[in-house]
Amino acid sequence: MSQSKNGESQTFTDFLRRIFKGVLDSMGSFLNRLGIRPNVVTFIGLLGNIMAGALMGMGHLFWGGLLMMIVVPLDALDGTMARLRGESSEYGSFVDSVTDRYSEIAIFSGLLIYFIRFGFWQDILLVFFATIGSILVSYVRAKAEANGFSAKIGLLSRAERYIILVLGIIFGFPKISLWILAVLANFTALQRIWHVRKQAKNL
Repeated sequence: MSQSKNGESQTFTDFLRRIFKGVLDSMGSFLNRLGIRPNVVTFIGLLGNIMAGALMGMGHLFWGGLLMMIVVPLDALDGTMARLRGESSEYGSFVDSVTDRYSEIAIFSGLLIYFIRFGFWQDILLVFFATIGSILVSYVRAKAEANGFSAKIGLLSRAERYIILVLGIIFGFPKISLWILAVLANFTALQRIWHVRKQAKNL
């Protein structure tokens, strides 16, 4: 966990956005010149994740993971395009956040169907707890910020979760990735809850 110049915590997701800013700006400028809207990129990413989840549910883990890996960068690209257009807005951020959650649910749903068909009941519980942790990490931050607190901390931000999940799916060890998420994503949510509690006590 690093910190920005203003002292705010920086997640690994923020770090990646900063490292690849030049690449994202170039790609965003190109797509803007083509007349493609940021929301179009957002929904292409959502559709790609839904298709990836469907492939996993049908038993094609490698191809689902590969498609997931291809569309993940679109999550950063739509925001970059909006910024370059001077159209960044709270509503755009809201839409992006909502579609991110739908994307996560699509991926976990695909894995759930896969393990219902090919796994054991313990695997189904594993997907369940990994999903809870992943969704709660984002929910706790959103709820905290809505109430005037900061919750931009913790082990697994969205980038870490996706990297762990993609690697596990593509290389054939999805259970290991799910175990990591089931434990560490829920731990991250608890980290954020505790961080908000400390801020509330200092008011």
